[in-house]
Amino acid sequence: MREFNYIITDPEGIHARPAGELVKEAKQFECKITLTKDGKTGDCKKILGLMSLAVKNGNEVKMTFDGADEDAACEAIEAFMKAKL
Repeated sequence: MREFNYIITDPEGIHARPAGELVKEAKQFECKITLTKDGKTGDCKKILGLMSLAVKNGNEVKMTFDGADEDAACEAIEAFMKAKL
């Protein structure tokens, strides 16, 4: 299992557009990818799961990767987060 913490820098947080892009990115991998904020966890392959967390600018989130391609997924998602969120 791999994980990293990230502080959201997008002024609007994780709203519909970046949530959709994150889901699209996550679906490229077989491993389970989750985002945790304030003790609540959402599946990164389901947009409603991400939107329900109401992640705002300045919130710290933990990304967790568990499965066969977790190393590649972690690197790709971390790069995505830095570029888009």
